[in-house]
Amino acid sequence: MIDTHCHLDLAAFDADRDAMLDRATAAGVTGFLVPGIRPNTWDALVALGVREAARGVRVALGFHPQIVPELDAGERGGDRVARLCAAIEASGAVAVGECGLDGGTGERELQEALFADHIRAARALRRPLVIHVLRAHDAALRILRAERVGEVGGVLHSYSGGAALVPVYAALDLAFSFAGPIAYPNARRPIEAAHAVPDGALLVETDAPDQTPHHGQRNEPAFLPAIVAAVAAARGTDATAIAALTTANARSRFATW
Repeated sequence: MIDTHCHLDLAAFDADRDAMLDRATAAGVTGFLVPGIRPNTWDALVALGVREAARGVRVALGFHPQIVPELDAGERGGDRVARLCAAIEASGAVAVGECGLDGGTGERELQEALFADHIRAARALRRPLVIHVLRAHDAALRILRAERVGEVGGVLHSYSGGAALVPVYAALDLAFSFAGPIAYPNARRPIEAAHAVPDGALLVETDAPDQTPHHGQRNEPAFLPAIVAAVAAARGTDATAIAALTTANARSRFATW
């Protein structure tokens, strides 16, 4: 199994990062994609990717939309596309992101400008995008179309758009990743969406340390089997088949592992 979205560089894992990775390996997780959240954290993230490459850790670099109001002047300014491209090429990052739009976060104009910057960088580098969209699907689709995201594709992480938008996003060559909410009691919207996703566009993630499938516990990649099982139930198949399918899709989408 491959966890296509987990923030293993965050302080939540400082006390037990090695043990956490050991638990994930024991649970059958062989790959991890760790997306960046802001330029001030990229150096440490890249170092983690180098240090843990043999355990399947890969990185992406980007500006998380929920961080936008916290960005300092140095992070906001300059030629952001050029900076993204240079950092990604130097680091060997396999994707561009985390990026996107968050309806509950301020500075929407800057969010939208940064999102467009990420798509332009992805197109310049021919790398896929790792996209966060929450309560902002109309605007996200407008930007994705305007910036020709279909030239590079990517993944909508912890997909929240519902079943009706699946064919709309799929037409832009975007995949759909499902996280802990699909395993929550009475989950309806993610279950319906997971059922609608084409086989070749299905991915899984933990979004650790957030969105745990196990109430009251810090999330970590070792919990990925619970999400795989929930996706399998939503699609009327077995967990072994979903693990194999999503692993193959992750390797294809990100050209690694």
